[in-house]
Formats: sequence, structure tokens, C-alpha cells
Amino acid sequence: MIIVKSREEIELMRESALIVSKTLGMLASEVKPGATTLQLDTLAEEFIRDHGAIPGFLGLYDFPNTLCMSPNEQVVHGFPTNEPLMEGDIISIDCGAIKNDFYGDHAYTFSVGEINPQTEKLLQVTKESLYVGIKELKTGNRVGDVGYAIQQYCEQHGYGVVRELVGHGLGRKMHEDPEMPNYGKRGRGKKFIEGMVVAIEPMINMGTHRVRQHADGWTITTLDKQPSAHFEHNVAILDGKPELLSTFAYVYEALGIESDEEAEFRQEALVL
Repeated sequence: MIIVKSREEIELMRESALIVSKTLGMLASEVKPGATTLQLDTLAEEFIRDHGAIPGFLGLYDFPNTLCMSPNEQVVHGFPTNEPLMEGDIISIDCGAIKNDFYGDHAYTFSVGEINPQTEKLLQVTKESLYVGIKELKTGNRVGDVGYAIQQYCEQHGYGVVRELVGHGLGRKMHEDPEMPNYGKRGRGKKFIEGMVVAIEPMINMGTHRVRQHADGWTITTLDKQPSAHFEHNVAILDGKPELLSTFAYVYEALGIESDEEAEFRQEALVL
């Protein structure tokens, strides 16, 4: 069942989402060769708590950490470790926070130092596909419209679209209806209505779409061990159109990147 949110609840969810956004922005300056993902995890937990929220992933389904840290061929749900990041790695950082009883949950895939052009293109196309999908999140459209748009965009670049892992509704629970696959057929699936809030999160592989789950019950890697990218936003439907609750602006500020990619999905300018 889809749980519709009031405008007041959506504003509370925006607060939760922006705490995650600020956490990713803080981490952006710390993602560099020699840093360990366990160090980053500790920083993230402290930052979230210092901002009046609690880590959304810690203890959820018995997950033991604040961040899901998934380097290179890991798709999602990787554990933070003491292994240092290396020049040329990529690392998906997926973060959640709870404030006002609502979850924020989004992700960014970072470059560690200089990465090769092929991997850079994978990150670029995956992030572009996120916004291609968000454009389809409007009243009257259906879940399949978002999935179809993401799938077509990524597959035309020769990439594999993961089937086993999907986006989801978001609210007082981390995972609500509807599931939001990154593949599908236009006109299929549940219809979008005013007040819905979802997490859209393309998980795109450089090679095959096939993945495998490790014996730890969490870590997912590409079957062919080629790199995978993951970007995620929290989006509400307001006045029939998609409205971003999360932002990559804090990441871009830390990295010195200029971008207007989010402008069309905001009713007002974001104040940093």
C-alpha cells in the first residue's frame, strides 16, 4: 500500500534527506587514497548524531554500520573495512538518517583520486540516468515509466542494469511501497499520485547486469567483476511534478564542481 504524505510530512522528510546530503558532502573531502571506509563510517555516524538525527542503517535488518560502502565491482550493501582506498578506485557511499521519525536515504559514487575514462563515463551515465528517471515521476505516470527510461538510457551506452535490487517508497519506514525497479515497460506498474515519496537509485554495471550475493548475506558484486555505479535521490510528487528532497550540492561544493542538474526539480533555490 502506498502511504501518501502531507506537505508538512514532506517538509520533515526534506530535513532528514538533507542531513544525509550534508553527510555525503562532509565525506566528499575525506574520500581519498589511504582513507579506510571504516574511518569514513565513524565520521558519518558522528556527523549524523551531531546534527540531531540517528543513523538510519545502523541496526536496520541487523546491518552493523552507518554506511553501506561498496567499492569497484561491489554494487551495494558492502561493509566498511580497514582496507585503505586506492588511487583509481570508485566507492558507492549509501547513507541513511532518521529525524522527526522519517528516513532520508541516498547515495553517491565517488572517484578516489584519478580514475580511468571508461569508469568516469560509467559514473556520468549512471548519474544522468537518475535524472532521466526522475523526470518520469509525475502524477498519472506509472512505475514502469521510470524504470523504462533508466533502462533505455543506460543500455544504449552498453551498460548492464541490475534487476535484483530496486528503489523504493520512503517514509517512516526505510522501505515502503512501491518498489522502483530501474528497468520496465511503459504504462506498467502502480500509478503515481500526489504526495508520494520514493527513493530512485540506478545501480548500473559496466558489463553484465548479472550479480551475485556473498556468503555474508549483504555484499552484492557484479558477476563479471567489472565496476558498478550507484546514485540515489529522494523525490516527492508535489503539484503533480517531481520535487527533490535530497541534493548533491554539498558534494559538489566540497569537490569544486559546478552543476545545474537539479534546478528543474526544485520549486525554490537551495540555500547551502
